[in-house]
Amino acid sequence: MRVVEIIADLPVDDVESARELYTGFLGLGVEEFNLGWVARFTQPETGAHVQLVSEDATAPERPVISVKVDDVDAAHEDAVRTGLEIVHPLCDEEWGVRRFYVRAPDGNVINIVQHRP
Repeated sequence: MRVVEIIADLPVDDVESARELYTGFLGLGVEEFNLGWVARFTQPETGAHVQLVSEDATAPERPVISVKVDDVDAAHEDAVRTGLEIVHPLCDEEWGVRRFYVRAPDGNVINIVQHRP
């Protein structure tokens, strides 16, 4: 398994009410996606981005980061083998990703994710 990208998952009360600060003031004007409860905003020239997360549609907790990997099944096998706490099981989500959540020893929840082809 290889980490491809890490994205900050910023908790917000409401994605729409938080939008202006990130798109206007910070210039993250490209909305890559918006599911209502999670949206990613990107600065078009630099690629800098953040995900705003108000809840999770299927998981019991919100992650602090999303780690994109090239093989989520191998990552899950490694997590289980090493005894990490799985907070959300490995599953295919209707919005096109395969993912699971682990809890780091410090308590932070991490979304391990791979986009499905």
